[in-house]
Amino acid sequence: MLALRKRPVMTENIDAALDRIEEKLVTSGEREVASDRIGDLVMRELRKLDMVAYVRFASVYRNFTDIDEFSDAVREVNTPKSSARGKK
Repeated sequence: MLALRKRPVMTENIDAALDRIEEKLVTSGEREVASDRIGDLVMRELRKLDMVAYVRFASVYRNFTDIDEFSDAVREVNTPKSSARGKK
């Protein structure tokens, strides 16, 4: 929610993204889910919802240590989704 603060994203779209994440986790059949799996799912959904929120979340989730990592995330946003890198 913090990544989406003051972003023009409707509550219904956020709820739908949360539902998709939950469904993927429930249908995986795993009793325990690694936090990095959840983070990756959140990243995918944020990328669909709002690019600024995606970069905000990525900067914390990936623990950027320099401007180059931030620049990489911005470039990733500008890359078509089908060819985006599967970076954690």
